[in-house]
Amino acid sequence: MKKNLLLLVLLLVTVCVQAQRDFTPARKLQIAEFAIQQLYVDTVNEEKIVEAAIVEMLRQLDPHSTYANAEEVKKLNEPLQGNFEGIGVQFNMNGDTLMVIQPVSGGPSEKAGIMAGDRIISVNDTAIAGVKMKTEEIMRRLRGPKGSKVKLGVLRRDIQEVLTFMVTRDKIPVHSIDAVYMYPNKIGYVRINNFAATTLDEFAQALKTLQKNGMKDLILDLQGNGGGYLSAAVGLANEFLEKDEMIVYTEGRRAPRSEFKAKGNGRFREGRLVVLIDEYTASASEIVTGSVQDWDRALVVGRRSFGKGLVQRPIDLPDGSMIRLTIARYYTPSGRCIQKPYDNIENYNHDLINRYNKGEMTNADSIHFPESQKYTTKKQQRTVYGGGGIMPDYFVPIDTTLYTDYHRQLVAKGAVIKATLHYVDEHRNELKTRYKSFADFEKDFVIPQSLSEQLLAYGKEAGVKYNEEEYKKSLPVINLQLKALIARDIWDMSEYYKIINQNDPVVQKALQLLESSDFGALLRKNGKS
Repeated sequence: MKKNLLLLVLLLVTVCVQAQRDFTPARKLQIAEFAIQQLYVDTVNEEKIVEAAIVEMLRQLDPHSTYANAEEVKKLNEPLQGNFEGIGVQFNMNGDTLMVIQPVSGGPSEKAGIMAGDRIISVNDTAIAGVKMKTEEIMRRLRGPKGSKVKLGVLRRDIQEVLTFMVTRDKIPVHSIDAVYMYPNKIGYVRINNFAATTLDEFAQALKTLQKNGMKDLILDLQGNGGGYLSAAVGLANEFLEKDEMIVYTEGRRAPRSEFKAKGNGRFREGRLVVLIDEYTASASEIVTGSVQDWDRALVVGRRSFGKGLVQRPIDLPDGSMIRLTIARYYTPSGRCIQKPYDNIENYNHDLINRYNKGEMTNADSIHFPESQKYTTKKQQRTVYGGGGIMPDYFVPIDTTLYTDYHRQLVAKGAVIKATLHYVDEHRNELKTRYKSFADFEKDFVIPQSLSEQLLAYGKEAGVKYNEEEYKKSLPVINLQLKALIARDIWDMSEYYKIINQNDPVVQKALQLLESSDFGALLRKNGKS
């Protein structure tokens, strides 16, 4: 034993002597890892300590250089690749039971006979209901390779026995566009939740549908859109800009300037455009927003965007893990750097909270930009600002007038979702019979007293203390949420947003601007709201 230890120490000394002749920081790290693995008092997990070292190295660089293990890589890529392999259902967890909201149209579950309102209680004869199984574990059991089969036990309303379905898993599309619909006065609305491999195809289909319905002007909603693929952002901006107009350029220490320009073949280069952003609009979304603002192609409405303008290059590692390393910065056509400062990581991590505390979310006058960050747009020479994020042309504050702690608790504790699921489950056939179309539902449906009482009961059950004053204050927005969720469960996400956006001041401001008699004049001056 002593002899073996002596040999290891001698080997380590030899390695160190050799390293002194050809020293590099990487060699130093290699020696340290070798020493730990060979000499440490206890058995060590070599993979774990190497991963920890990589994570710490990246943490020293910037907030967006990251490491992901193989499983995390797979999860991160699914929404961007535009598909995953599984059974194809939209669902909610009602307590500890999986309730199907809608089977994916044309997907494996619909083909097998799964219906909206069904409760999946077992997977391959293993109970998943009533056993407090984590949602992630349930999803793991439902997903699987294309072509594999899974046996589902299902409870269906008004049927006593458990139904059994054999579902053949398949590729399930993940849509990056949440909603597509028309407003009066030939105004179309598209909401994009991220920039994925399928975004351009989805947007082309959305445009085709809207233009077929007479659309002349467009609201592009990027609120809450955290970004995605650069290629998808460049492709979307191309839809609005003229040939050779710059969309974005990137530049870094080892990455020479790379420019991305419009091809001039975009399908919406003529109509009026309004882009909606908020404090969660980031990265690829900011590229699109910055490009159309800098070319005076669109009015930007909302609140200052997040400010993520660092370019990451994925570096695949042999075990399926991946490093995403920052190699450059994004710049808008006017030269603005999208990235906000990150010299103080603590301030960076608390930036949105700090913005709120300073009043930036409620008052445009609380936002201050240094003169050094002043830029001008390419055509109308309007003033825009750099220094992190995109400042909208028309600022719209967060509307807090109808929101209360009681309402937030009802949402956070799941009472709103639970009450909606219960109501739709009880009245699905009645709703479909009474309302022949979504337009009828939107116009005529009123939240019944029984649903309001059920919501309060679920709130009490979840430990939310009833506050009558706050309940009455929030009642209009609570009822709108309930109605929107019912619409989603009976129809789809477009119908959900068409209702919920009635209470979105950013959307309402966009509609107001598009109804202006001289939209062009608004593009020739800096907006104030």
